[in-house]
Amino acid sequence: MKSKSLSVSFLVIALGLPLPGVETPPPATNTLSLDSVLREVLDQNPSLRAARAAADAMDARIPQARAWDDPRVGVDIERNGTARFFDWTDNEWMVSQAIPLNGKNRSRARAASAEADAARADIRHREIELIVRARAAYARLANAQAQLELSRDLERLFRQHLEVLQAKFSTGMAMQGDALMVEGDLVKLLEARRDLDRRASDEQSQLNLLMNRPPQSPLAAPAPNVFVDLKFNLDDLQQLALTSRPDLQSVQHRINAAVARVDLAKRSWIPDPEIRVEARQVNGRGGFINEYDTGIFFSFPWLNRGKYRSAIVEAEKSREVTELELDAARAQVLGAVRDQLRKIETQHHHYMLYRDRLVPLARQAAEAARVAYVNGKAQSIDVITALRTVREVTAMHQDHLQDYLVAVAELEGVIGRPLGELREKKNSN
Repeated sequence: MKSKSLSVSFLVIALGLPLPGVETPPPATNTLSLDSVLREVLDQNPSLRAARAAADAMDARIPQARAWDDPRVGVDIERNGTARFFDWTDNEWMVSQAIPLNGKNRSRARAASAEADAARADIRHREIELIVRARAAYARLANAQAQLELSRDLERLFRQHLEVLQAKFSTGMAMQGDALMVEGDLVKLLEARRDLDRRASDEQSQLNLLMNRPPQSPLAAPAPNVFVDLKFNLDDLQQLALTSRPDLQSVQHRINAAVARVDLAKRSWIPDPEIRVEARQVNGRGGFINEYDTGIFFSFPWLNRGKYRSAIVEAEKSREVTELELDAARAQVLGAVRDQLRKIETQHHHYMLYRDRLVPLARQAAEAARVAYVNGKAQSIDVITALRTVREVTAMHQDHLQDYLVAVAELEGVIGRPLGELREKKNSN
């Protein structure tokens, strides 16, 4: 009678159900939430902070590009009747300023502003990239924790059944080979747990590094992975990716900068006037005498036609290269959206198949094996095999859930927008 009750205990443990008369412990309150992880990643990640600093540096270039050339101040020292260096007859002081009438400074400012916009788009691209990595690491860590729990439950199952077999062996009702087989499975289970511990450690290190923490910093247990059934339309996602991806926006801003640089190269043909004011100081009279000269000067770029024509060609080719890069990037994005959607659909199919068919069938087989064992119509190894199959199928079920959630997170990176925003937009419509 004792062996029958233990067999029932085996089954409920294997199915993840509470034992009769045993209260299920309340869920832990010290849980690592995904939202807190993402907030800390966005606040503390060093590569993201570096990208923000680089964008601030690009913003600081705009007023520099818009500014006029620095004024020039000089003196012309004249000497009559002497060759001594410190003797002089009169000094002619000069102040000049180039006036940017051709608008080159404005073209430079437009190019700098577009490059700053590209840097800001790069920040958003980096944010999404880090969010995807953090969500994927969180899902893998939650899966590793779930697999460890499954492993511990299965270990309890093997140890309890081993006690039953040893008790039966002492009365001659079981063979020693059955107990040895269970011990071998138990050793394999403990060895596999080392790999699970390493997987969990790897994901903890990854999350810590993303949050700019020491890799060995302790983390609370993550919340269990939860399946969310999402439906997507390929055409809608592709169009959304073309308009939302920050890297495409960055390339478009670079095109705007290249256009501004083409305009700048063309404006270089137009000379800027330079206004000069001169005042003469005569030695021995003190101060400045009432003699002032004014002048206007122009550069003469037409003598260097090859130089300026080459600058225009260079700027136009740079613009052409960037435009072709945008076309190539758009094509790659369309393909990436299609491939990622197929990946999600495949993982969705695997998860639903395990949830709706394979896991229930494995549990039914375990129940049938238990009943047959209680009635003396099956061997203990049949029960162990059936229950082990339940755990293997359940573990694979958890892996497919993890792969589905990771694929969904990766889709956010492919389209360049969090899926939460998509659901909110869909609900509002």
